[in-house]
Amino acid sequence: MKNNKLLLTLLPLALSSLAASQASATIELYNQDGTRFSTDGLINAFYTQSDIDGGPNGDRDQARVRMGFLPNWIAFDVAKEAGDLSLGARSSFWVTINDNDVVRGAEGLGTRSGIDVRQFYGTVDGSFGQVLIGKDFALFGRTNIMSDELLLGHGQVSDTLGLVDGGNVSFGNIGSGYLYPFPVAQISYRTPERAGFQLAAGIMDPNKSDAGSSEDLPRFEAELTWARAFDGGSVKTWVGGLYQSSETDTEEVDSSGVAGGANLRLGGLSLTASGFDGEGLGTVAGLTNLVTSEDNQVSGYLTQASYTLGANRFVLSYGENESSDDPLLGGADAEYENTAVAWFHDVNDNLKLVAELNRTEVTLDGADFEETDTIAVGAVLTW
Repeated sequence: MKNNKLLLTLLPLALSSLAASQASATIELYNQDGTRFSTDGLINAFYTQSDIDGGPNGDRDQARVRMGFLPNWIAFDVAKEAGDLSLGARSSFWVTINDNDVVRGAEGLGTRSGIDVRQFYGTVDGSFGQVLIGKDFALFGRTNIMSDELLLGHGQVSDTLGLVDGGNVSFGNIGSGYLYPFPVAQISYRTPERAGFQLAAGIMDPNKSDAGSSEDLPRFEAELTWARAFDGGSVKTWVGGLYQSSETDTEEVDSSGVAGGANLRLGGLSLTASGFDGEGLGTVAGLTNLVTSEDNQVSGYLTQASYTLGANRFVLSYGENESSDDPLLGGADAEYENTAVAWFHDVNDNLKLVAELNRTEVTLDGADFEETDTIAVGAVLTW
């Protein structure tokens, strides 16, 4: 089985907004006459050593110097007070540092770094809540991935998905715990928070099941969250869903899914469990460019525990996805699992050191296909 080269171009994961809340601060560039302009960003790099047993390329070892789960990005935010309304906008731009000849023959030698825009949206806030227009990450499974304790780390790679030599990011727990909420053109609405509850719902530009498909309606997505803080800790739960119908000359594909989870924090301890279930969603990346037949059933879950002690955070993580009629693997029934242990050390508010060990296991049609152990050591710089 050959590497799935589709993943090298289809999944240039840009999760800058999902980690923006983890960046310690923004830099204010302008604040005058009710208008504020600021910037934030992230740079990370890891040394990784992968030991691959099986898979499409057979047994091998591979050393890399690469970025981790998040891309390197720079973003700009604008806020403007306009009477009873607050207007805002965000644009984020990312660049891969993995631009060596890892995809030689497909894109050639030398630098291929390019700017990719994953967010370009405006917001209108008022007593009614918030309306967002433009391009942003989708809502389905959004909090699942935002709650990943490995968001600022490395996560899983596999030869089966073309990730060991991939020219983009590693996968975190995408494909082994959740699907990726690809950025999409949308008009979405968020209610004001009431008693800890907040609802986000929107219409998304629909995805095509093939070049000639017809979509009479946009895609619908929503997510309801509830959060409460108490003395010594906090609790948060969420649940969401999506629906889209796509029709061709030969079939109608109804894509649907549900996702949810919970997080409990007690002092330095954090416990998180999340999961999802759907059909016609693709296998690792959700709907975008991967809408498939309703025969594709996919589900997954992620369980994590972390403990923060001073400047150190220790993480244990296990997640898996199961899919039938996997469109990335010629219709096979597939299972992806990732077990991880990680240590994060805050040198200061803007510099974090990371050490991580991941074991990624792939099973196809009930038979062991690949086992990859990856050690990752790196640093994350934010502003």
